[in-house]
Amino acid sequence: MGTTQPLAAHPADTTGPWDAIIIGAGIAGMYQLHRLRELGLRARVFEAGSDVGGTWYWNRYPGARFDSESWSYGYSFSKELLQDWDWPEHFAAQPDTLRYLNHVADRFDLRRDMQFGSRVTAATFDDATATWRVTLEGGTQARAPLLITALGPLSAHTLPNIPGRDEFRGPAFHTARWPREGVDLRGKRVGIIGTGATAIQTIQTIAGEVGQLTVFQRTPNWAAPLHNRRITPEEQARIKAGYKEIFARCRQTDTCFIHQTDPRRALDLSPEEREAFWEKLHAEPGFGIWVGNFRDVLTDPAANALMTEWAARKIRERVRDPQVAERLIPKDHGFGTRRLPLESGYYEVYNQPNVLLVDLNETPIERITATGIRCSDRHHDLDLLIYATGFDGVTGPYDRIDIRGPGGRRLREDWRGTPRTFLGMMAEGFPNLLMILGPHTARGNIPRNIEEIVDWLSGLVRHMHARGLHRVEPRPEAVEDWTRHVEEAAAGLLFSQVNSWQTGVNRNVEGREVRRTLGYYGGALRYRQEIGAVAEGGYREFTFR
Repeated sequence: MGTTQPLAAHPADTTGPWDAIIIGAGIAGMYQLHRLRELGLRARVFEAGSDVGGTWYWNRYPGARFDSESWSYGYSFSKELLQDWDWPEHFAAQPDTLRYLNHVADRFDLRRDMQFGSRVTAATFDDATATWRVTLEGGTQARAPLLITALGPLSAHTLPNIPGRDEFRGPAFHTARWPREGVDLRGKRVGIIGTGATAIQTIQTIAGEVGQLTVFQRTPNWAAPLHNRRITPEEQARIKAGYKEIFARCRQTDTCFIHQTDPRRALDLSPEEREAFWEKLHAEPGFGIWVGNFRDVLTDPAANALMTEWAARKIRERVRDPQVAERLIPKDHGFGTRRLPLESGYYEVYNQPNVLLVDLNETPIERITATGIRCSDRHHDLDLLIYATGFDGVTGPYDRIDIRGPGGRRLREDWRGTPRTFLGMMAEGFPNLLMILGPHTARGNIPRNIEEIVDWLSGLVRHMHARGLHRVEPRPEAVEDWTRHVEEAAAGLLFSQVNSWQTGVNRNVEGREVRRTLGYYGGALRYRQEIGAVAEGGYREFTFR
């Protein structure tokens, strides 16, 4: 993507007024700021953290790393940036990713338009002036015609509703708020609640360091090997020479990863053929075993049952104690029907004498005490407690900001049921509110999704400024059509029948008991066609003023 010609020449402005306010200085907010600058617009980024990075700033827990290939994850917009950055591993660790994002911020001088330690608590649209009034924690306010949310789908962390949660006297923290100075776990009795993607990375990393690790499992998850390793100098050279092909490959797949669904059906093959293919995927790095599997594994219950039984056998082979293995095998959902964590020796951890798995379906937690956790069968003495209890996904970050449109219309009330959007980028009744990775956008390799959405939104802004338009919102019929299309796209997938953050279910949040469709699951290729058609058609689905 080449550099666009600026609309106007505006110097850096630290006091305003601004043409746009961006909430969040993660991957999305950084790229959106860069694109708005190319349009010659003044923008201000408000970020709750003390620096850039978004999810890679907040999530610094032990073992945090990519599960998409590093060289397919970084920004693709700058050839120079691609050539001057070396990823150290095929699946980079959090410190390296944060270092990369700081490098990007420095290279493009992004921080001069950012304000850190600035949590947005409210945003209200002023109908008379067609501007958004944004309120920060502490009461400071700022105004701009455009409000762009770069909140991240997994940024609203949640704590479990367990009695006595505030009574524990030792250190206790959510993985998304791991202390920046680190934590000394050596020899300590550590408890961790949760066995999702974050917990799996944490557990496998700290099990060899702590004195005793007690894992409190609420819902077991399927996981597959990551197979990470260092990038050799020869590989580094091939990667840099092949970035054009790498990103072209990402644009050819439905998830924007390098992996593409196998066109064959599992049910059409013999057991030997099926299992040979699954063994191949199991031995390869990355998400191939999830998004590069047979095309019927995530849509046909019979095919998924075969894959599920095969995956269960792999767990039984790796965990010595048959009872522990059975507790680690999910019984309420099939393989790949929830977001698949990737692991490096996770299952072998349970073979260690200092690791105890507590199945909360058998012995539920009664309360957290001053010295540990009391379950129905015994008390577990702990020195330190880790909450790996996940996030209120996609809509949660929006619910935590009091967003109001004309007439006081509240976004969180509109989205109490299934959210209604157009293309996942705008909501009916909320003019000039542009969302990056809002509900009903394509999901997959997140930076690839981000760049596509930011480029599209920047094209819409350019269209408006070229024509002297100051206000935009989607037509109600367009929102209705898109919402219906989103529901239809999800209906044929097995994941839509499973409780997870992807279907809006969260036991830690009141009102999150009913499944909702939060993403667009017609695939990135179809999504690209849909949003491209809207732009090429002159944005007829919007009302402008």
